[in-house]
Amino acid sequence: MILPIVAYGHPVLRKVAQDIMPDYPGIEKLIADMWETMYNSNGVGLAAPQVNKDIRLFVIDTEQIFRNLKEDEEEHYFPDTPGLKAVFINAHIIEEEGEEWAYNEGCLSIPKIREDIYRVETVTLQYRDEHFESHTRTFTGITARVILHEHDHIEGKLFIDYLPPLKRKLMKGKLADISKGKVNVDYKMLFPEK
Repeated sequence: MILPIVAYGHPVLRKVAQDIMPDYPGIEKLIADMWETMYNSNGVGLAAPQVNKDIRLFVIDTEQIFRNLKEDEEEHYFPDTPGLKAVFINAHIIEEEGEEWAYNEGCLSIPKIREDIYRVETVTLQYRDEHFESHTRTFTGITARVILHEHDHIEGKLFIDYLPPLKRKLMKGKLADISKGKVNVDYKMLFPEK
């Protein structure tokens, strides 16, 4: 089932999400719905707070990014070819390292706004998969970036938080319009002020 994506301004996007247990009600269906919702909205990642659940869960699929790249771009820009499709439950960052690099990010909860955001090259996470098996793994490149973006969601952060104050001030009107539902998107959204 395609779920509505929570728009900027909704309080759930600013909450630090809670760890869950394997008996969390309806977890398998929620994960399936999140995949369907993410693909329906052309996303490469989706966190539970974006579908109005304050739990530490997100899904990513960076494989689809690599399907659209030319061969020379893969090796030069994205060392993590061929990408990753995975579920992350109760994810916590162990370490971030490497040079910061800029990439133009957007967010399904903040449609029509994209900005260059600096993030580190590598992240090591401790998390559980959809079977609640525990993993500690290091990710690089675009996969690390998408993981960091989605991990921010479960920490109550948004990509625009990395922008300089003046830039954020200049987009205040656009953000207010998103909260009020004054934005056209091709997917279902839940607006806090509508």
